[in-house]
Amino acid sequence: MKGLTPESVINLTPNVWTEPFWAAAAEHRLVVPRCTSCGTHRMPPTPFCWRCRHQDVEWEEHDGRGTLYSFTVVRHAVIPDVRDALPLIAGIVELPNTEGCRLVGNIVDCEPEAVRIGLGVTTDWYDVREGETVPVFRLA
Repeated sequence: MKGLTPESVINLTPNVWTEPFWAAAAEHRLVVPRCTSCGTHRMPPTPFCWRCRHQDVEWEEHDGRGTLYSFTVVRHAVIPDVRDALPLIAGIVELPNTEGCRLVGNIVDCEPEAVRIGLGVTTDWYDVREGETVPVFRLA
């Protein structure tokens, strides 16, 4: 897939609050935490609900469709290991039906000139190594 960051620079460090997200990602499933007290979605996963400060969440399955909220094109390799992957398109994707939850990831398999804010995207998966997968996005 064009536009992928080399495995050598991706190091996941899950914690108790993010582990369910990464476990689902390893199965190529997108899940979003939802507060069991007030129903607010929160992404990225955090210890406390930003609305009511409750800690318990349920993990809802999401279809992975979203809208490109913002993006940037990385053309200079600040990290030498990414030189061969340039240009990289780093995007922020807003997930519908989640009260404004957003995910950050690479937009893959397209030229930077094709990317525009507001375009629809779908979630795909980049298997970094055994048991470690990160979401990436494709133009819909």
